[in-house]
Amino acid sequence: MADYDPRVALIVTDVQNDFADPKGSLYVNGGEEVVAVANGEVGRALGAGAMVVYTQDWHPETTPHFQKDGGIWPVHCVMGTWGAEFHPELQVAGQVVRKGSGGEDGYSGFTVRDPTTGDEQGTALEPALRARGVERVVLLGLATDYCVRATALDATAKGFAATVIREGCRAVDLEPGDGDRALDELERAGVRIE
Repeated sequence: MADYDPRVALIVTDVQNDFADPKGSLYVNGGEEVVAVANGEVGRALGAGAMVVYTQDWHPETTPHFQKDGGIWPVHCVMGTWGAEFHPELQVAGQVVRKGSGGEDGYSGFTVRDPTTGDEQGTALEPALRARGVERVVLLGLATDYCVRATALDATAKGFAATVIREGCRAVDLEPGDGDRALDELERAGVRIE
């Protein structure tokens, strides 16, 4: 069980309809199951005075991130649509950091990357954590092998201790086992898996 205090931030990663609802365009198998886990962790975090932050994919209708425009993903989380909204049962009680709104790949909550040039730029996440004196982050959400993985790796690279709550994540598993391989990679990078 993750421990929370005022120097900890819970990062709820992309628990949005397109990923967490079976009708979503990029549904992650079992994605809706993370909602109850997330809500429990949000309650525990807030009760201990920890910060809670939500990342949200927020794409334009056309982006090189999408298959139709040369990328690898079906159209998903287009800003202002049902698919981009948080799952209706998710308790949202903190700052929201949107990513990918300029057409970038938005895997990490900390950085976005131009899919054609590879140029990276930061999001509002790191400044928000630094302003609160956060030293450690706890992550859960969707998907283990993409956005949770990228956010946790960036967190450790930026000097935050990081914990991923396994039961609060589900994987895309484009290749069978991708989620497990992502968790192994995170452990090797110093991320604690609970």
